This record gives sequence, C-alpha cells and structure tokens, in this order.
Amino acid sequence: MSRYPIPAKEVRTEFKVKNSLFIATAAPVFSVDEAKAFVQRIKAEFADATHNVPAYVVGYGTAVTAHCSDDGEPSGTAGRPMLAVLQGSGIGDIAVVVTRYFGGTKLGTGGLVRAYSDAVKAVLAVLPLAEKVLTHTVMLALPYHLLERVRLLVGEWNGRVLDETFAADVTMTMQFTTDQFPIFQEALREMSHGTLEAEIVETSEAIVPLMG
Repeated sequence: MSRYPIPAKEVRTEFKVKNSLFIATAAPVFSVDEAKAFVQRIKAEFADATHNVPAYVVGYGTAVTAHCSDDGEPSGTAGRPMLAVLQGSGIGDIAVVVTRYFGGTKLGTGGLVRAYSDAVKAVLAVLPLAEKVLTHTVMLALPYHLLERVRLLVGEWNGRVLDETFAADVTMTMQFTTDQFPIFQEALREMSHGTLEAEIVETSEAIVPLMG
C-alpha cells in the first residue's frame, strides 16, 4: 500500500422505495473496533428503525477485513449487496449502515437487493474522498546559501517543511509521500552536486484531502 482513497468525513443520504425509507450513513473507519463502534452508534440513533444493516471494509487491497450483516432482512438481500458495492468502489477504510423504516409494502428479494445496493451507491455519490498515503519524515542539514533552493525543491515534489532549525547549518525536517521522496532525493543530489542527501527518520501513514 502506497496510497488509496478513503472517506474524508461522515455523510448521509436518504430516499424512499414503495414508502420504505432508506437512510444510508457512511464514515471513515480505521480499525474493526472503530467500525463496530460506528455501527452501534447508528443503531442507537435509529433504534426505532425496522433494520439497521451494516457493511464495512477496513484496510485496502489484499490487507482487508470485510464484514456485513442482513440485520433481520432475508438472507443475502441486504448486507452482501451493500458489501459488493463497497468492494467495487475501490474505497478503503469505510463503513456504511443502511437504516430502513418499513413502509408497509414488501419489496421482494430482488427489490431489497436493488434498494440496499442503491442506498450505498447514493451515499458514495456524495462522499468526499481523502487519500491515505505512506509518508517519509526526513531530515537534512544544509548550508544557508542553499536554503531557498531546497525550499523550492520541497514544494516542487509536493513535500512539506515541518521544521527548520538555524545553527551553524540549517536543519530541515520535511515530509514526502514515499513515491515522491526518491525523486526529491535525486533532484537534491543533482542540485548540490552530490553533497546533500536527506535521511529518513520515520515512515508512517498520513491522510490528505483529494481535490476535485
């Protein structure tokens, strides 16, 4: 995993099918415990609903924990179709609960599958996305006369300056995504004729908004 899309925040949509009200709530979750807590919170909020059907995907790619439940709907008509939409979306670290208030008209098996699938598609359509990325925090000691040129390089390769300490030299602490750092490092070597090289001090996950 170097980067993948995740929900930027919790959102909610609702629509009616034959007088049944379907409310879909989606949120970012970064562990199974967080996913379970989210599901319980929505169930408590809509405690009077006929069903609160959960589905979640924690992680991304091959390192995924996925779960769904029909919460009293006929087997295979609610949770599994919801999970299929989530898994097909390419979004990781996401939980959705679809709340149903029964409107008096049965939808049938096919109708339920469509309604729960459409509920998830509707909330995904309005879901703002962020991106989970692997980042390197790096440190670099450099002479004062190169400071402005290095700052420009950091911006050019989408890095962030976290700290600058001024002593005999300038010590910069910076953060780059793992795929951008090697390109920055090569540009730094070229600019300094091989005299400067940043040192990786930490690798961790970060969340950044996706524009557009």
